Amino acid sequence: MKLKFALGVLITILFCGLNARAQQIPPEGIPLKKITPQGPAPGSKDSTVVVKGTRQKDLSDVIGDLFHSKMTPEIDSITTKPQISVVPAIGYTLVTNFAIVVSGNVAFRTGPQSRISTIVASASYTQKKQFIMPIQTNFWTKDNKYVFIGNYSYLKYPQDTYGLGSNTDVADRNPMDYSLVQIYETVLRHVSGNIYLGLGYNFDTHWNVSETGTDNGTVSDYSKYGPQSRTLASGFTVNGLLDSRDNAINPSKGAYIGLQLRNSDKTFGATSNYNSLIVDVGKYIRLPANSGNVLALWSYDWIIVSGKPPYLDLPATGWDANFATGRGYIQGRFRGTQMVYFESEYRYKITANGVLGGTVFLNGESFSSTQGSSLQSIQPGYGPGLRIKLNKVSNTNISINYGFGNEGSRGLFISVGEAF
Repeated sequence: MKLKFALGVLITILFCGLNARAQQIPPEGIPLKKITPQGPAPGSKDSTVVVKGTRQKDLSDVIGDLFHSKMTPEIDSITTKPQISVVPAIGYTLVTNFAIVVSGNVAFRTGPQSRISTIVASASYTQKKQFIMPIQTNFWTKDNKYVFIGNYSYLKYPQDTYGLGSNTDVADRNPMDYSLVQIYETVLRHVSGNIYLGLGYNFDTHWNVSETGTDNGTVSDYSKYGPQSRTLASGFTVNGLLDSRDNAINPSKGAYIGLQLRNSDKTFGATSNYNSLIVDVGKYIRLPANSGNVLALWSYDWIIVSGKPPYLDLPATGWDANFATGRGYIQGRFRGTQMVYFESEYRYKITANGVLGGTVFLNGESFSSTQGSSLQSIQPGYGPGLRIKLNKVSNTNISINYGFGNEGSRGLFISVGEAF
């Protein structure tokens, strides 16, 4: 077992000054992004491009060099021995005030030919007494015949909502409070090539739900939609995955298409009956082809097919499985019955040894307000980012992004791993 431990506290503090002027920041403070299930094809090596003659390093190597000690054994790929990356951090946003966060991931193989299995988790506690703890697991069997995908989360924090559709105004802000537990589990079986099909079960329950009311004194969309102090979504999912990515944590090439049809039914204890469809597509291109730089493209469409979900279960900014959509906006800034989202990001090396990298990203999202209505305005987000190599073996980065959006929206986004 190999442990990579870095002082994210120092990194985060350096960026707090940038955040002091922020108008809208993700309420989760410093979230950990979910890693979706894939890895190098069986029998292949992890695909990490290095500069010829340049030894690749990570944060532990840099710390070791400072103290003239060797902190990292020379391992060139992920094996059955777990690679553990941990980052403690202190952050500040206008939504959370100060936050204490511990984030990390584990990468390993269940067998020599298996794809990379991952566990990612974080725990955050904020000055506003918000608590966030997501845990995501992806386990590949040693023959790659099955993959087991889990997502377990507990959240207790106030969160603002701004109404339905992507034409809402910041003056429509409506502070809410609630607790949430999510339990998602999916089993996929190998069908052919990089194609997997399977079934899952999804469970969401919100309780102690309350609203303060809009800043402008108008009746909130939440009240119009139908306020509920407790809701439950429960039902089965049908899932498909086509995946050729070379690394689950930080892809440098390949593509994926993920499909999920979800049913929530009163038969299983749900508050209401509804069906939703998620289409999740990613593509990764080395640019230039012989470099370690990557152009990453992502499309995420989330549509309510039929029925009426509880308000807090509607598609919304930052509420995808990765908590990643809409960098530049507060989580939940836009919400509706249909969500169409696209993002592009260029990831490039700053230092030849791979310790430092940079990114620039551009995204756009559009929502409809009610079932059957048309999509509204496209809301853009954009910004630069910095990458610090936390673990060179699993290719895990500390991701620091500063995003901008419309109406003065801007904020700092920090995570372990890439947004997508």
